[in-house]
Amino acid sequence: MTTITLGPDQPFDLDLTLACGQAFRWEKAEGWWQGVADGRAVRIRQDENRLTFAGADAGFVRDYFRLDQDLPKILSSIDRDPAIGAAIRECRGLRLVRQTPWECLASYLCATNTNIPAVKRRVALMAERYGRPIDGPFGRAYAFPEPEALGAVPHADLWDCKLGYRTDYVCQAAAYATGHPDWAERVAALPFEEAREVLMQFKGVGPKAADCVLLFAFGFFEAFPVDVWIHRIVGETYLPDLAGRSCTPAEYERIRRFARDYFGEYAGYAQEYLYCARGPARRPQ
Repeated sequence: MTTITLGPDQPFDLDLTLACGQAFRWEKAEGWWQGVADGRAVRIRQDENRLTFAGADAGFVRDYFRLDQDLPKILSSIDRDPAIGAAIRECRGLRLVRQTPWECLASYLCATNTNIPAVKRRVALMAERYGRPIDGPFGRAYAFPEPEALGAVPHADLWDCKLGYRTDYVCQAAAYATGHPDWAERVAALPFEEAREVLMQFKGVGPKAADCVLLFAFGFFEAFPVDVWIHRIVGETYLPDLAGRSCTPAEYERIRRFARDYFGEYAGYAQEYLYCARGPARRPQ
C-alpha cells in the first residue's frame, strides 16, 4: 500500500468525487473504492487527510484525481451567489477526475436516455468480454477495450452487452478511432467550440455527451453539460422563465452559454457541484 498526505490548503473528498456520476467504473465496498482507470486496477480509501491505495503509483493518483489543481481558487471563481455557495459548502473537496478520451467517449455513447446503473453494467460487460485482464489488488479486473478490440467484435455480440440501439454508435466510433488513432490529440488541440463540433460528428454524440466528454476527458472546464437535473436547477435558480419546461435544443444552448458567461472558465465545476448538491450528499458506506 502507498499513502499520500493531503495538504490542508487543497481539499479533497474521495467519496463525493467518485459517487457523483462522472465516471462509471468505481464501486465502494467495505470502506474501499475499487475501480479501473487508464488500464490500472486501483483500490483506494480516504481517512481524513490521508489517501491509502494500491494498484497505481502516487503520480498516477495525483494526476487522475487532479490533486495538484488549485481547487480553492477554482471554487472562489465560481462562488457567485447563495445557491452555488451552498453547493460548494456541502460538496467541498469534489474534484473532476482525468478520464481517458476513448473510454469516456464510449461510456457516454452508452449513456443516452438511461441511468447510471445501466451505463455501469454496459461498460462492465464490454470490459469483461473484450478488455485486457488485470490482476489487481481486489482480484481479477479488466481494462476498457481499445477501439480496435471493440471494432473487431461482431455487431450481435456487442449488442449482447445490453447496448441496444447504442451498439451502432459504439461500433462506428470504434471504427473511426481505429482508423484515426490521433483523433483525441486533434480534439485536444482545438478551441472549445471547434472541439465540441468535432465530437458531435460522432453518431450518437449530442450536445450533452459532447460536453461531458470535453469536461471529463479533455479538461475543457468551461463545458457545462445539461441534463434534466441541471435544467431544473438552472430554471429554478437562474433563468426562471425556463422552470417547468422541457429542455429543447435552443434551451440547452441558452443554458450552457449563460453558465459559461456567469461562472466563467470553470463553469464545469459549477455544474458538478450543483448536480452533486441537488439532494442529500451521496456518500456510499
